[in-house]
Amino acid sequence: GTVPTMSPAPIKKPKGKQTNGGKPAQKQSGWRSMLGGPSFFGNLLTTVLIFLILMSLYSLIESFNKPSVDVPLSEVASDVAEGKIKTITVKGDSLELTYADESIKTSRKDPSAGLPETLATYGVTPEELAKVSITIQGQSGFEFWFLTLAPILLPILFIGFIFWFLTRQVKGAGMQAFSFGQSKARVIDPADSSQRVTFADIAGAREAKEELLEIVDFLKNPKKFLDIGARIPKGIILMGAPGTGKTLLARAVAGEAGVPFFSISGSEFVEMFVGVGASRVRDLFQMAKKAAPAIIFVDEIDAVGRVRGAGVGGGNDEREQTLNQILVEMDGFEPTEKVVVMAATNRPDVLDPALLRPGRFDRRVTIDLPDRRDREEILQIHARKKPLGPDVALSVIAERTPGFSGAELYSLMNEGAILAARESRTEITQYDLIRSIEKVMLGPERKSHLLSKKEKELTAYHEAGHALVSSVLPNADPVHKISIISRGRAAGYTLKLPFEDRKMQSRKQFLDDIAATLGGYVAEEMLFDDVTTGPSSDLAVITALAREMVTRYGMSEKMGPIAFGERQMGNEPYSEHVAMQIDAEVARIIDEAKASAKKVISEHRGALDSIAKELMEKETIERSEFEKILIANGITPKKREEEGLSSQGIDIVPTAPTQM
Repeated sequence: GTVPTMSPAPIKKPKGKQTNGGKPAQKQSGWRSMLGGPSFFGNLLTTVLIFLILMSLYSLIESFNKPSVDVPLSEVASDVAEGKIKTITVKGDSLELTYADESIKTSRKDPSAGLPETLATYGVTPEELAKVSITIQGQSGFEFWFLTLAPILLPILFIGFIFWFLTRQVKGAGMQAFSFGQSKARVIDPADSSQRVTFADIAGAREAKEELLEIVDFLKNPKKFLDIGARIPKGIILMGAPGTGKTLLARAVAGEAGVPFFSISGSEFVEMFVGVGASRVRDLFQMAKKAAPAIIFVDEIDAVGRVRGAGVGGGNDEREQTLNQILVEMDGFEPTEKVVVMAATNRPDVLDPALLRPGRFDRRVTIDLPDRRDREEILQIHARKKPLGPDVALSVIAERTPGFSGAELYSLMNEGAILAARESRTEITQYDLIRSIEKVMLGPERKSHLLSKKEKELTAYHEAGHALVSSVLPNADPVHKISIISRGRAAGYTLKLPFEDRKMQSRKQFLDDIAATLGGYVAEEMLFDDVTTGPSSDLAVITALAREMVTRYGMSEKMGPIAFGERQMGNEPYSEHVAMQIDAEVARIIDEAKASAKKVISEHRGALDSIAKELMEKETIERSEFEKILIANGITPKKREEEGLSSQGIDIVPTAPTQM
């Protein structure tokens, strides 16, 4: 089982990001690319089909003008003489004949003579012709000219359209080739109030904002600095964990100063073709200089700013050329350029030293995870446009979320609003926000995941083991909630929270945390004489933590205060003998922690049974109920040192996350 705990874990060195991880897509080349690639042939086929449809329509129109039953003029004369024809409609040289039986036939007359003269030559008398109704219809000018010119103009127009289309495709490909090296930076105009961000929109990060206020002052009043001979830093690099607000702070600097903000990601510089990234860097800096005073912001700069010389060929060469161009452009800045370059990364350890030297990114601003007061301020900002119920206490939510970043707190408030809307309520309650904490930490409830009676009992004892050991050992974090309701990948969870935020953790705290994490494993082993796959994530966590204690923090008496690097293929900073000693120390730490957990559970077996029984009945136990069980079994619950903060509203809310 895994114990969700918000205690600050030892800071692990994150793995390097993979850059140029996959093969780039194949680019079109030659005449296919010049003509627009496969899309050109698709458009050409569409054009041909349209032409065929137009020709078919023209043929259909022409067919209406062709006689369906054409009779000679001599037959028309005899039919008129015999009285078979009722009406004759004259359309130019064409005759439309309507017979007494309502049948319609067509014929043609002599263009040089009128109809009476023509029929008279065939022996039709005026008396016989008078019995027939004769109507003369003149042909419209449009119809005449359309039918006359269409056979000539339509082919000419079609050829002209094909020629225009081909010219446009080639021109577009040429323009694309010319714009390939142009910057793709997104620009935020200072006059756009909908996108403007100021320091008032950012809570916490007080020290970072103080550092950045100098940049704002310089962009607003550069003369004050230049007159006294001061040169504002050309580059500011924002360092911090993901979600701490690095990009937001950079935008706030531009918003406070009222200057254009050019934003681009480091990965957007790197392309398949060598030189494109460097060209985009030149173009970006040129744009910023024209708009000065301005801010250039490069997010995730470690994508191009890694230490040079790590690889050869392909994308690595292109990345290094891009980095070289960035270095040159920053050196080329004059004090009066009034362009500040800001960058953000959560991997400052992999950046090239040339980027961080004075004259380039010489101002480093570290943004830490928010403390309790900062978290409360961040929650208040995210709650501005949300209707909160009268029972909402954001101070309690801030207390329950140590280790949460600003992005996670935003997600928490958003999830609370979603939960309220899903239940058709118009206000967000404290209950919604508490459930949101668990959802952000562990995932949604798996209501369809029903445990059997045996699994439920095993999960209850597993979580009870975590909670009991954590409550008895003096250096473990206090338990705030236990649950056997499935969430995410967890069958149950025990929520442990420190009373106050910690920046450092001691050896004794590590050892008690390992023992508390093993509490579920030990409870299963002692009570059921067996172990399940439930504690697998617990074992992974404690193994990594014990190894960190030995190899990074010097917390092993046998190995001493030595930091051992990671053993990788081709990089083995210590021998096999030392590796065996490290493995032995890791095993010893875990064995001692297991013995400690076993001792606690053996001495307080009655408390373990009581906690497990209550869990099987209620599925969730809040802190107040849990402390009553501890007191009933002779265990003193952990309390705050400060008076009046021991249980500040925490027990109002009835639900929390569990992991096994």
